[in-house]
Amino acid sequence: MKTWTEADIPDQSGRTALVTGANSGLGLQTSVALAAKGARVLIACRNPERGQQALSTVAAAASTPPELVPLDLADLASVHAAVARVGELTGGALHILINNAGVMAVPKAHTRDGFELQFGTNHLGHAALTWLLMPALRRGTDARVVTLSSLAASGGRVDFDDPNFDHRRYNPATAYAQSKIANQIFALELDRRLRAAGEDVISVAAHPGYTATNLTANMSKAQGNVVVRAVMDRVTALGDLLIAQSVRTGALPSLIAATAPDVNGGDYIAPRQFRGMRGNPAVVPPLRAALDRENGSRLWSLTAKLTSVIPDPA
Repeated sequence: MKTWTEADIPDQSGRTALVTGANSGLGLQTSVALAAKGARVLIACRNPERGQQALSTVAAAASTPPELVPLDLADLASVHAAVARVGELTGGALHILINNAGVMAVPKAHTRDGFELQFGTNHLGHAALTWLLMPALRRGTDARVVTLSSLAASGGRVDFDDPNFDHRRYNPATAYAQSKIANQIFALELDRRLRAAGEDVISVAAHPGYTATNLTANMSKAQGNVVVRAVMDRVTALGDLLIAQSVRTGALPSLIAATAPDVNGGDYIAPRQFRGMRGNPAVVPPLRAALDRENGSRLWSLTAKLTSVIPDPA
């Protein structure tokens, strides 16, 4: 894949994109870039006030006015309501879904439905959203689902017997890694099932490398211990200074996955330098756990059981 910038995004006129976590960071930058190329962007986020601010930012770059979709991925009722709102706004046709939102390495907490917060938000909420939006994606042309994983996925595994840490000791980093490998496993399993069903929709995974976003800052704020929080703030600041790339560069893998004409279903788009931490994106090998079909099948079934959402494609 050649060196790629936002200028290479094809014209998106007539296409509608839903971006989760679009109120800041990678989601906001992705939304601005898509809107600047003519897409109608649906900004999905949990905080109404921050959502309105993001709406103004995206509107300044847009030829087609963006819309706000309230969405709390930690609440399955909110996921269902967001899907209904997308249907109202679009008439039931969606071209791009970017599963971008996430929480990272927070103290143990639970979603409204009782799931461990990171697994419930980063994976279960997005999986339910994707399945429920599949009819709308079928009505779109060249529709794509882009799911963001992370460098942290390389150290993760899904504990299919105890995904919510009900019986094992909770560790924030372990829980985050589990949620991000789940994102990657889900993205590839979704594409396998789409291909098997003869669908035109494709599923692509991506990760942004080490990008200076507010995700790590929010992780620090979530720590109850003042000393731990201070140490994390200093480490984050040093990492952002020495290693991290800009949000604009970090958004490129998602934008390539969502728009580049040479992307195939099941691809994994990520930075290609410094062990995936930064640099121009390229198609890279998915992790072995994501390529494992048994993992894909088990996660698919577990997700359906926990969310009570019927998988699509069935």
